[in-house]
Amino acid sequence: MGALEIIKSDYIRELVAKGERGDGRKDMDVRDIKITTGTIDHAEGSAQVDLGNTRVLAGAKIMVDDVHSDTPDQGNIVVSAELLPLASAEYESGPPSPEAIELARVVDRGIRAGNCIKLEDLFLGEGKAWTVYVDVYVLNYDGNLFDASTLAAMSAIMNARIPEYKDGVANYENRKEPLNITNVVSSATFAKIGNSILLDPSGEEESAMDARLTIATDGNVIRAMQKGLSGSFTIEEVDKLAGIALEKHQFYLKHIEKAKR
Repeated sequence: MGALEIIKSDYIRELVAKGERGDGRKDMDVRDIKITTGTIDHAEGSAQVDLGNTRVLAGAKIMVDDVHSDTPDQGNIVVSAELLPLASAEYESGPPSPEAIELARVVDRGIRAGNCIKLEDLFLGEGKAWTVYVDVYVLNYDGNLFDASTLAAMSAIMNARIPEYKDGVANYENRKEPLNITNVVSSATFAKIGNSILLDPSGEEESAMDARLTIATDGNVIRAMQKGLSGSFTIEEVDKLAGIALEKHQFYLKHIEKAKR
């Protein structure tokens, strides 16, 4: 970390210690959210999410694949993520970075553990099934990629339409039926800076955080958790944050449902 980054980090830590945030939010406030669906014509489903200045694009592609031997009567969902160089000076082109791999796994785990897609409905017969490929692209980074990407991926699969399938051939010119979405998952990401905990950290706040916790939920059950960085959360803090994540789900769900219309 360079001298300028250290100065910025120290400033954020001092600000947070006084109970303040650089953008004027309270500790558990979320930045403005905008979700736009159907943004990619050639994808079966797509969504762009603006979470403050963080911008993420997700596309869902539905393709015919061989079934897996351990799930012979089910389809599958695969999530990948790419941190585009245009999103941040820190991102580089090339193979997926550890940060991109972690982002994809966290989004995938929440949707998969939440049983958001009924995988049995994707089975086509004769050893074939649909696989839903969700590609997440970070267009602009200003913190909290996990929540923005989960919103984008969830909105994209809810926007998706399945191609017509006849005589072993998928007709991508005829996409009418929606995926059978049986549950909706969101995530809430918390940053611990000193003794303070903030929801939906900005890019500057992430540069100063000691620990990060992402909690995926459907509003009733905690579906997944991911802890990052070397700092720690107490059991009492995790319990409290889980309750906040459950409460915030209705807020995120409202935006997802609004974009679906």
